[in-house]
Amino acid sequence: MKFAFIIDPIERLDPGHDTSVAMMEAAQQRGHEVWITSASALSVVGAKALALMQPVQFTPVELVDGRWVAADLWYGVGEAVQRPLEDMDAVFMRTDPPVTVPYLYATYILDYVDPSKTRVINSPSGLRAANEKMYALQFTEAIPETIVSQSKAVIRETVERWGAAVLKPLGGKAGEGILFLQAGDRNLNSMVEISTRQGQEPVMVQTYLPAAKDGDKRIILLNGDPIGAVNRIPTGSEFRGNMAVGGRVAKADITDRELDICRQLAPTLRRDGLYFVGIDIIGGYLTEVNVTSPTGIREIDRLDGVRLGDQVIAWAEQG
Repeated sequence: MKFAFIIDPIERLDPGHDTSVAMMEAAQQRGHEVWITSASALSVVGAKALALMQPVQFTPVELVDGRWVAADLWYGVGEAVQRPLEDMDAVFMRTDPPVTVPYLYATYILDYVDPSKTRVINSPSGLRAANEKMYALQFTEAIPETIVSQSKAVIRETVERWGAAVLKPLGGKAGEGILFLQAGDRNLNSMVEISTRQGQEPVMVQTYLPAAKDGDKRIILLNGDPIGAVNRIPTGSEFRGNMAVGGRVAKADITDRELDICRQLAPTLRRDGLYFVGIDIIGGYLTEVNVTSPTGIREIDRLDGVRLGDQVIAWAEQG
């Protein structure tokens, strides 16, 4: 089989952390062709989506003393060729957020991949529908108290009512721009003004969950079913648990409450073609649904002795 991955520049990826690399390695080890391209290398000709893509070969990482170790030359690429994406059996859209206008245009191009020939993971229409913050709001029994607003008055009144809250930009990633808000803070107005760009851009505000100090759990879902989890725990004075801001990772089980949340999400994720998803749960509450390029596979594999990338590719082989 042939698999294409739309990724950020491969030389910038961390092979010991990046989920895209884990899946590409798994595809290679299962005997498939692996090709890479970028969102900027997509086009439509004759009503078909094309990509300038390169074949890639990997020297897989190895687990040494509890950490992933990569060879100095961990990948090699071949000559770039322009070919229809329909030549592939599956195309994985794995460009990192934020979701910019060029990113959205790339999803429009992916609409011209014939789904009867090639599965796009995740579905372009699903990617457009699922803002990673807003998408969670429809699961009212799973989320904490949440508002979305650009009004300083509304946000301030909410924070004063709750006592403490967490503000998140709707287009943020990797913990960027997330703020802890507290009633009575003399900087509250300024933080809201900066985050909302003087009331021009809505933000999400969620009640602060004290359980955040114990970790922010990432659960990986494949076609709606949970296949693994890792806990991301804040370190030092940082209140965010994101790995990108230094959160440490720990082995995690999936609780009955978390399984129930997964069951609540599954039908909607399947309907929207969101096949590979990472959800974030704090203290039994769903806080985000990550669909663009969810990560966590390498950490789960290392801690649990599994190979989730292999599970994903085995599922993709089924068409």
